[in-house]
Amino acid sequence: MPLLFRRHEIVGIVTKIGSNVKKFKVDDQVGVGVLVNSCKSCEYCDQDLENYCPKMIFTYNAQNHDGTKTYGGYSDTIVVDQHFVLRIPDSMPADGAAPLLCAGITVYSPMKYYGMTEPGKHLGIVGLGGLGHVAVKIGKAFGLKVTVISSSSRKESEALDRLGADSFLVSSDPEKMKVCGITHKLITD
Repeated sequence: MPLLFRRHEIVGIVTKIGSNVKKFKVDDQVGVGVLVNSCKSCEYCDQDLENYCPKMIFTYNAQNHDGTKTYGGYSDTIVVDQHFVLRIPDSMPADGAAPLLCAGITVYSPMKYYGMTEPGKHLGIVGLGGLGHVAVKIGKAFGLKVTVISSSSRKESEALDRLGADSFLVSSDPEKMKVCGITHKLITD
């Protein structure tokens, strides 16, 4: 597939499919995360935990089963096993979909694991960098009450006004943190 969005998150258009491909067709907009293949037969692959497979093949800087090297989003095209490909709706721009394949799954996975997908729950996000931005958006999409905790007040307007967080705390303000029931603990040797 030719790549439209090139980082370690890859979004592109399918240009060719193998004879056994059933999930996709030519011209589908698709995305690929960090894996392009695995052994498909170990205990981890059997549980859809391919990221633990001892023979997993990364999207970039890895060696395929046939000996070729993977270059991921730094190449013009990429070959991927259909199991590791996700359909991206045509209505979603590639640059909006791509971050969901990295930062999106990074924050969604623990939110799902800990049950933070039900409206009304309260999610605290420490740091408003790339992951923090996506976590706020996903949290709000689930209907959660979202509090951003940052080391600087510089990001307050961005958190509240631009991203829609419900509240903002500065971690260097011990009184406000204490009011919220958050305490700092110093860990020493």
